[in-house]
Amino acid sequence: MKTIAVIPARYASTRFPAKLMQDLGGKTVITRTYEAAVNTKLFDDVFVVTDSDLIFQEIVSNGGKAIMSIKEHESGSDRIAEAVEHLDVDIVVNVQGDEPFINKEPLAAVLEVFKSDHAKQIDLASLMREITDWDAIENPNNVKVIVDQNGLALYFSRSVIPYPREKNVGVHYFQHIGIYAFRKQALLDFYKLPMKSLEASEKLEQLRYLEYGKKIKMVTTSHVGIGIDTPEDLEKARKLL
Repeated sequence: MKTIAVIPARYASTRFPAKLMQDLGGKTVITRTYEAAVNTKLFDDVFVVTDSDLIFQEIVSNGGKAIMSIKEHESGSDRIAEAVEHLDVDIVVNVQGDEPFINKEPLAAVLEVFKSDHAKQIDLASLMREITDWDAIENPNNVKVIVDQNGLALYFSRSVIPYPREKNVGVHYFQHIGIYAFRKQALLDFYKLPMKSLEASEKLEQLRYLEYGKKIKMVTTSHVGIGIDTPEDLEKARKLL
């Protein structure tokens, strides 16, 4: 089973333009993320996929592997699918470009889903963590997920799911952590299928997979990634480094 990591890397960012090219201890954020993915030793190969000549040259000049996006894309899945369409690969892991402190354990956990899926019934694997703070549960920036008894995703939403009409039934709330592992064919199917109403409404690309019947296995984790979304996050990362 050939497994690769793909790091989608856009130069533009609404909250923090050019954040991936910012200095983090003598190296750019994107270079540190790339090197961290390689250093997990979980992957047969690691690629950065970008729409930016600057990011492309940054990775290549530091000995890494990069692929230029040819088309404009609305989602990370689209960008990754275009990049891997002609690669000989079985499993593709999406690594966020703005998370230079990659934790190996959750990545290994999503890969284990496919190693134990001998019937090849699972299309995607992803992560979730339990949240108990009600402000976090109600925050629409925290995407919630509910699963069936086998850990397969039933729905993702920015809303509170399930709705707590009855508060004494032991419901647990889970936040979706956006690390994905895909079978290559699931990615290619996503790339060719049109967006439907649920995805358009919630602005959550994982809903397209569910709307077209793909199976997403969720793995529980306590891991919380350290992303760089603002200049303040960058300062925190520099101190952590």
